[in-house]
Amino acid sequence: MNRDNNWVLEHDSPHSEMLGSEFLGFDEETATGTMRFTVKREMCTWRGGVQGGLVAGYLDDVMGYAYVAATDGEQAPLNLEISMQLLGLLPIGATIIGKGRVVRGGRRVIFLEGELQTEEGQVLARATSTAIPTQRPVAPPQEIT
Repeated sequence: MNRDNNWVLEHDSPHSEMLGSEFLGFDEETATGTMRFTVKREMCTWRGGVQGGLVAGYLDDVMGYAYVAATDGEQAPLNLEISMQLLGLLPIGATIIGKGRVVRGGRRVIFLEGELQTEEGQVLARATSTAIPTQRPVAPPQEIT
């Protein structure tokens, strides 16, 4: 991985904890970000795997962080459309590796793709996204109680 990603640690979003996500790095040459997710029980159905709509959250996260990394933390995508394929169950307790890639990052439209796989490389889900570039939102000030 080629880039210093201190901006991730400084500005982690609240959803990252819920997803059990960890940003591992960004490869500038391939415009690919890599994340690791630990599947929490709260994300799963009685089948023992992540509910389909929540799988989209993992894919959205990895695609989004790839674009954020590509812009050195300055911008974030705002999705217009996500298309997803579910190819396997993301089981409770599993470690999932996410790969997100910036296919094309224009001034008006961004094209992204993402994939979730087991640690052994079996693809469990994939997605594409069309988004618009926006300024990356900043965390609101902490409320004093």
